[in-house]
Parts: sequence; structure tokens; C-alpha cells
Amino acid sequence: MAKDNMSFLVCCANGAGSSLMMKMTMQKVLDKLGIKASKVHHCALSEGKSAASQFDVVFCAQNFTNMFKDAEKKGTTVIGLRNIMSAQEMEQKMKEHGIID
Repeated sequence: MAKDNMSFLVCCANGAGSSLMMKMTMQKVLDKLGIKASKVHHCALSEGKSAASQFDVVFCAQNFTNMFKDAEKKGTTVIGLRNIMSAQEMEQKMKEHGIID
């Protein structure tokens, strides 16, 4: 199971509708798994790129993961999603990356 107090960042191109919906989906997944996150933040890619290293995990669309190479080098887990609204895909990717059992 994931550690409580992990911080999650979700990013979309503009940081408005899609990332807010992604944040809500992320919160549903965390609630389902009984994980208490210290922070779940949504923003635009431009903000996310500079803030990513302050978070444990970053979720974004699959085609944007290359924007977060610096954060990955600092230990942030970056997860790309094909369907950014899919709770099932989020949960599966968290398992694949060892965030949850």
C-alpha cells in the first residue's frame, strides 16, 4: 500500500478543466485505496514543470511526460496516462510504478 502523506501533482495543458477533473479522479482513487495524501494539486504544464520536484508523484497526459525529466532526476515519479480521466488507469499505473501494492 502507498505511504500516507505522499504529495500528488496533476497537470494538463492549461491547468483549468482537465486538470481539475484529473484531481477529482485522483482523489477518488486515493479515497478508494484508503490513502491520505498530504497534497493533491492541479495546474497547467508550465507551472507543473517548475513545481514537479516538490511532489512525490506527477500525473499528466502520456505525451507530456518528457517535460518532467528534471523532476524525475530529483526522485519524483512521473506517470503518463492515455486517458487522464480513467480512475482504473490511474490505479493500474500506480501499481506498475510501485506506489501501491
